[in-house]
Amino acid sequence: MARKTSAGLLLFRRTGSEPEFFLVHLGGPFWAHKDLGSWSIPKGEIDPGEDPLAAATREFAEETGVAVDGAATPLTALRQPSGKLVLAWAVEGDCDADAIRSNQCEIEWPPRSGRRISIPEIDRGGWFREAEALAKIHPGQRGFIAELAERLRR
Repeated sequence: MARKTSAGLLLFRRTGSEPEFFLVHLGGPFWAHKDLGSWSIPKGEIDPGEDPLAAATREFAEETGVAVDGAATPLTALRQPSGKLVLAWAVEGDCDADAIRSNQCEIEWPPRSGRRISIPEIDRGGWFREAEALAKIHPGQRGFIAELAERLRR
């Protein structure tokens, strides 16, 4: 069976001495009371035949309600502990984290119960400086923050 591939955008903005990175908190009851390690870049699976950057841009809009327009710089792809490959691009821009609106998805909850509920894919967004972003983002995605922060320091 082929491993899934996801694509996402790491939005960043320059504010004073240190850049800030935009992350989203995963929605649903499993993540509701978790903070550290439970944030992500807006991302999702690439549809068959879809251009990966187009998929990343589409997923950002679906998960935040914000259309991102700007030059996209590829970051090093990261293999997740699950085996999934995540492709990401850095885009300089801005958005109001308090105004984002996510699409809904269905999950089985509680697990193996047969009961399905509708949840927002993400329940909030936020802007974070490097150290806080590294603490909040899912461990498998920390490389995106570290790589972009290093590039921005040059």
